[in-house]
Amino acid sequence: MLRDRTLRLHYGSRMEAVCVLGTQISADVYGAAPAGAVSFSVKHTAGVQVEVVTDDQSQVAPANGGKQWPLDHRTILKLSMNKASTEANDDKVTVNYYGENGGPPIDQAGVFLTGIGISLDVDADRDGVVEKNNPRKGTWTWGPDGHGAILLVNCDKDNPFISGLDCDDEKIFSKEDLRDMSRMILRTEGPPRLPAGYEMVLYVPMSDSDKVGVFYVENPFFGQRYIHVLGRRKLYHVVKYTGGSAELEFFVEGLCFPDDTFPGLVSINISLLESLTEEIPRAPIFTDTVVFRVAPWIMTPNTLAPVNVFVCSVKDNYLFLKEVKSLVSKANCNLKVCYGYMNRGDRWMQGPDFGYVTREPLFEVVTSLDSFGNLEVSPPVTVNGKAYPLGRILIGSSFPTSAGRRMTKVVRDFLYAQQVQSPVELYSDWLTVGHVDEFVTFVPLPDKKQFRMLMASTLACYKLFREKQKEGHGEATMFKGYSGTDTKRVTINKVLSNELMVQENQYVQRCIDWNRDILKKELGLTEKDIIDLPALFKIDKMGKAMAYFPNMVNMIVLSRDLGIPKPFGPIIEGDCCLEAHVRSLLEPLGLMCSFIDDISSYHKMLGEVHCGTNVHRKPFSFKWWHVIP
Repeated sequence: MLRDRTLRLHYGSRMEAVCVLGTQISADVYGAAPAGAVSFSVKHTAGVQVEVVTDDQSQVAPANGGKQWPLDHRTILKLSMNKASTEANDDKVTVNYYGENGGPPIDQAGVFLTGIGISLDVDADRDGVVEKNNPRKGTWTWGPDGHGAILLVNCDKDNPFISGLDCDDEKIFSKEDLRDMSRMILRTEGPPRLPAGYEMVLYVPMSDSDKVGVFYVENPFFGQRYIHVLGRRKLYHVVKYTGGSAELEFFVEGLCFPDDTFPGLVSINISLLESLTEEIPRAPIFTDTVVFRVAPWIMTPNTLAPVNVFVCSVKDNYLFLKEVKSLVSKANCNLKVCYGYMNRGDRWMQGPDFGYVTREPLFEVVTSLDSFGNLEVSPPVTVNGKAYPLGRILIGSSFPTSAGRRMTKVVRDFLYAQQVQSPVELYSDWLTVGHVDEFVTFVPLPDKKQFRMLMASTLACYKLFREKQKEGHGEATMFKGYSGTDTKRVTINKVLSNELMVQENQYVQRCIDWNRDILKKELGLTEKDIIDLPALFKIDKMGKAMAYFPNMVNMIVLSRDLGIPKPFGPIIEGDCCLEAHVRSLLEPLGLMCSFIDDISSYHKMLGEVHCGTNVHRKPFSFKWWHVIP
């Protein structure tokens, strides 16, 4: 804020000035003195407070002008008002100058003052109320004791009849659109009209103009209209002064998320401009500033309760849809099917009418690691005393010493810039598709840890198969009931005797173990927090690994109900031994396992249940602004 300005008085004349409540005007009494003056007195109306300041010494000037001070070049007057004027120029300050011989004043100078209250207000204490003139509204801090207003990126589409996102246009079509915005109120009080030569301007810095949009509520009581006044091409807006005690309501929307070039903070200012003459441009004599932080892009982990499950309907996944519907019904949440007219044949497209963000690299090559099976998030964790109450983002990358595939820099930079879910980079380039959801997921539990991490394990699979072989089930056959396969009869004995497959899966296990060590370190886990699910892989012609049978770790988690890819494992006494083993690991923990056949509709296309679904979950109860990055 500009809270102090200098006014140059002129003897023999009276000036006019506006004094904004809560600010001070410095008046130069020495420079305004006539020749021969050696002392002065000050007389003022009751609405003005006057201090006589010489160096660090300050005295309050009585209203009746009964005290004189020696004239000194170091002396200034500090003028302030704490009550708004009812009429322009209804308060005044008069300075009388005296010569050496005393007697009546030899001349005088003065100023007529108009007191005006101006406060640009936001919800700086984050309680849902736009309080008046919060002293901390112009700054922003993290943590449970922090402060500062919050702004959402308005990146959904509340009106189904428009083609773009809500933040792409400069219009408000519905009340739902307003709910995505933050309120800002300009409170003013003063005379019916501003004195001549003054105006109020609302503005944003050039650097913030493409990051925030502001709408003004016109005719708030009769047929409301929302006028776009700031953002993108609009840097300022002249605010109409209405007189008396008034509140002008604005709605503010975020236009983009934090990124490597944008820390997330935006400021909006209101200035009172003054013009001394028509020939000289107006200059600000008072500025009030509010600061918003744009809410970060936040992922929701499997430990949060599901609300809606999204899945696409395509020509070959009818049975898959039927099984997912059954699972969703058990989990007591809603199924949202994206039909062909919406998904346009893309079975991986998930979730209509949802806010989204895109990042496009200028020069980097986009790979499958930029798909969002390669973007997961852990449950909340504490690591060496450092809390991550919203969990940590997990992304797949290449081995540190290799020049393999990596998520593009623009996406990685975006994820790191959100600050509240500090990313962990894993090694996933060893996989054909290269996604972290091919070897790790999380399930909720009601114990102190509140979750377990599930990892694909070739070691666990070979251990199970050897146990079954020793029990006399070496000829148990895999892939029974799997229609459309050209696979020859595969038994436990054949799998265990295939030396090339053994060596390939030893390599895969080393890759998984590398990630296991990273996850234990970065998530603060121990071995008892990890459950190994049997898996086997085969190496393709490019030396990358793909699942040999449906990869059970690539599941959908709906609270205690798990939708697990049906593995079509060896059948022993009428049951799939892989399914039975997984049930024995998870169901004693209170989890319910449903095995879903996704072979023809997803597995053959190198995806599984998790890849073909998306879950809208209840948000964190923890407030993201309480995070200390």
